[in-house]
Amino acid sequence: MERTNDSLLTEFVLVGLSAHPKLQTVFFVLVLWMYLMILLGNGVLISVIIYDSHLHTPMYFFLCNLSFLDICYTTSSVPLILDSFLTGRKRVSLSGCMVQMFLSFAMGATECVILGMMALDRYVAICYPLRYPIIMSKGTYVPMAAGSWVAGLVDSVVQTSLTTQLPFCANNVINHFVCEILAILKLACADISINVISMAGSNLIVLVIPLLVISISYVFIVATILRIPSTEGKCKAFSTCSAHLTVVIIFYGTIFFMYTKPKSKNSVGTDNQDIVEALISLFCGVMTPMLNPLIYSVRNKDVKTAMKNMLGRKNFSEGI
Repeated sequence: MERTNDSLLTEFVLVGLSAHPKLQTVFFVLVLWMYLMILLGNGVLISVIIYDSHLHTPMYFFLCNLSFLDICYTTSSVPLILDSFLTGRKRVSLSGCMVQMFLSFAMGATECVILGMMALDRYVAICYPLRYPIIMSKGTYVPMAAGSWVAGLVDSVVQTSLTTQLPFCANNVINHFVCEILAILKLACADISINVISMAGSNLIVLVIPLLVISISYVFIVATILRIPSTEGKCKAFSTCSAHLTVVIIFYGTIFFMYTKPKSKNSVGTDNQDIVEALISLFCGVMTPMLNPLIYSVRNKDVKTAMKNMLGRKNFSEGI
């Protein structure tokens, strides 16, 4: 296709693994299984937190938000990915592509901010345990969670609005499974310097600042834990934030792995590299939401007890 100024695009084509039909079936089954595990794991965790009044604390309130975010984030993209595995080259309208991009970006940005808020919660809980109930009251942690959602949604509105104003002329083929913002910006036939500057600002606000908050919080947390005289006390204090720290490492680790690895300068293998990067992005995107419920429940006595109580009451009701 040749580029024409008077014929702008109205749809995109998601290539996915259309060049590898045998792999499509394998990845369809694998991604579908992972998506069902995400829905099941996070759905159960949300239900347990809502059901058990002992878990109605700031930490579990943020965790409930995190699980809901993981469900929304994967649901905004995985169904489209599964469809592309079945149909090969998937055609998506421009408006549909922007909606999917808006939802994915909003959920991802919100999760970054939520993780920062969770770090502040752990900082107050460990460094100021006696004042924790007063500082982290309902009037504090609810606005913190609401602010995280607002920040993510506003950031996504800005990025999506700037992207929709770009003209897309001849090339409408996206070497990805979903409408990922960086892949779309590559197709614009206009100057994207404003988008690049905006994305840099976005990364500073929703990635760098929360990461700084997390890092500084854990410096104080570690310093406080080291001052605890007993080994048992140290282990108990660390166990209250180990799950969050694990999630942060996995979440930010996958982000930095996806967006900071060196690019190939060989133009011949650019398309193949794009597909490999898309696969990495896909599995990084579904791996964290799938692992989060396991991380927060496997070694968490409160969640285990709440699950046993919920299942026990359900069995008791069925017996009656």
